[in-house]
Amino acid sequence: MESEKPAAGWSTRGRLSPGLRARCESPTPPAIGCGVRDDEQVSFDSFAQTAQASEPGANGHTDARSSMLVVELAAIPDAADGFETWRIGLRRAVLTNVAEFVAAQCAAELAAAGVDVAADILMDFVIGGKCLRSTFMCLGWLCGAAPTDAALRAAASFELLHVFALLQDDVMDASASRRGRPAAHIQFARWHRERKLSGSARRFGESAATLLADLCLIWSEQMLRESGVEHPRLQQAWPRYDAMRTELAVGQFADIATDVRDLPSMGAVLEVARRKSGNYTVRRPLEIGAAMAGCGDHTVSRLGRYGAAVGEAFQLRDDLLGVFGSPAVTGKPSGGDLIERKATSVVVAAHQMADAPTRRQLTELMNSEHLDDSALDRWRMLIIATGAAQLVEDMITDRAKSARNELGEIRIDESVRAALANMAAVCTKRAA
Repeated sequence: MESEKPAAGWSTRGRLSPGLRARCESPTPPAIGCGVRDDEQVSFDSFAQTAQASEPGANGHTDARSSMLVVELAAIPDAADGFETWRIGLRRAVLTNVAEFVAAQCAAELAAAGVDVAADILMDFVIGGKCLRSTFMCLGWLCGAAPTDAALRAAASFELLHVFALLQDDVMDASASRRGRPAAHIQFARWHRERKLSGSARRFGESAATLLADLCLIWSEQMLRESGVEHPRLQQAWPRYDAMRTELAVGQFADIATDVRDLPSMGAVLEVARRKSGNYTVRRPLEIGAAMAGCGDHTVSRLGRYGAAVGEAFQLRDDLLGVFGSPAVTGKPSGGDLIERKATSVVVAAHQMADAPTRRQLTELMNSEHLDDSALDRWRMLIIATGAAQLVEDMITDRAKSARNELGEIRIDESVRAALANMAAVCTKRAA
């Protein structure tokens, strides 16, 4: 059973409401929802009050005398169960840091917008994450430096970048749900209708979610810049940080411009996946952490190759979940990628591998005006029959093996190497 004892290493500082702290300290990210039941919503008012109650110190962060959540991260256990305990502790520390930052920013900036629900929607997104990107950034840092509170705050900033991407992605895909709850633009539209405001509720919802995403993009960089990491170390991060954000945006552009009916090549599909997901999930956070920690070019380059392989495998797993994933686990509609006619690796591979009669059936389903559950099940069965699902599974296995091989060539502490190997498994064997 997981130990609840806090210990030395990374820490978070500041006072959070009991409800928010409980959500941050949840052992694992919820399979659906954002860690709080509908009948026990924690209002943003409590977040703002506790954020304001913490007096900032000279460095702009809350005083060390404030309540502190401390997690042992200096020595990463090699065993899988020990690693999972470490990862849970890191997630708690990251979420407490980012929630504290968001609460303070919302109280100081967002309250003036007049959309009282915005802060609650944002906090739900912040608290519901798995913290993969911040974990990789921390592991990159540990490749070359000891853990510090400043490094932890810098890593936590990546969660806001992820929220930015999710908010905009849901608008672009017209997704109705995220993590088992209504997507942000749906919640904003409902707020508009309940107040009987003029204009289109749908348009308001999409606009509000996009603006909230913009704030997250701005705050992510601000949180990194104000993390307390020394200026020379931050200077090592910015070129890769800019590349990461550019890749994400360009990848999204390519994604919305790709029509499955045009049947793009597998190479084109994988390039989009690398840009819009793989690089910003694994490779770039890992490289940024290592560069800030002072690792040499050889180490950063090897870590980048490991990250590229794991990131691509992560997206390939996402493609399988987009067709076969359970809504109860993923928090997304069943067969969402099929409903949206996305040109994913699974869908493209099925067309490439199908015989002529099967390809005609796949094309009919792709061009159907409406897909009911029966049609989705039929599409899934056809994909399996072509061997496409197994092909993508094999591609995941190959990339995971490539990542492990890269790890063997990097001169880093063995505990960090083991943690990176475990993170590759987390990214490739997940169910959500």
